[in-house]
Amino acid sequence: MATVSPPPWQVLVLVSNHLDPKTLAIASCVCKSWSISMSSDQIWQPLCSTHYPSLSTLHTCYNPTVSYRQLYALGHRANNRRLKQPLKPRISLNNIIFALNIYKTTTRMVTLVKHGSQLCFDKKGVFRFDIDVEQWQRIPGSATDVKNGDLGPFDSLGDLRVTWDVILEGFKGVFNVMNCRGKGRFVLGLEGWFSEELPPPGCCSSDTVSGLVADLRLGLKVEDGRAVVERMSAGVLSIVSWRYLFVEDALRYLQHFLSPCDV
Repeated sequence: MATVSPPPWQVLVLVSNHLDPKTLAIASCVCKSWSISMSSDQIWQPLCSTHYPSLSTLHTCYNPTVSYRQLYALGHRANNRRLKQPLKPRISLNNIIFALNIYKTTTRMVTLVKHGSQLCFDKKGVFRFDIDVEQWQRIPGSATDVKNGDLGPFDSLGDLRVTWDVILEGFKGVFNVMNCRGKGRFVLGLEGWFSEELPPPGCCSSDTVSGLVADLRLGLKVEDGRAVVERMSAGVLSIVSWRYLFVEDALRYLQHFLSPCDV
């Protein structure tokens, strides 16, 4: 039986000029001669310049010993990582509990504990939710008669302090999202706004910022000289885009603080 000789390298080079990058990479694994023929800078330079022009300049301006095929592979891997969808968060709204409290000076005036699955989130799927004020409960043993969001008489938001905690079900972890005072004076018909910058996730990151802000708003009204919470909304937004995070993005962030070793 006659032995079929492999095509000369000149033919391989000619064919290579008509192949796409993926086919070139596969064909170069056939044998050593194919790998040499299909790895030349003459073939990969136009491909690298077209798809990753910024990397292509490194060959001439920084390190000519790095082949264009290597630069193309580097850009391809980086592009795939960028387009890769983030992993689903390991916690869900069904795993967490929201606890919100409003203090007037040092007295706890209003409290609310809600399971994540009970909250009414924004229809656009972002991490912003409204709270039904009708479900505020009287605080047993409170110094004042607190009912239905009654804050008593006051005219300065600085008198109020808001805390917002997220608890992992089963009390396996807790994260303090907010603990801050209001600013400015209370004006009838306007919202009381509370915001606090959130810490970056992970350890060894004290010198960095998260770019995230917790946002909480109280809609207040006056009844018989007393301020009453009429509506309430809370969420987490990015200070880069000034848009609220999507629910999955917010859950990925929260899971870093809710017992990250066990979640």
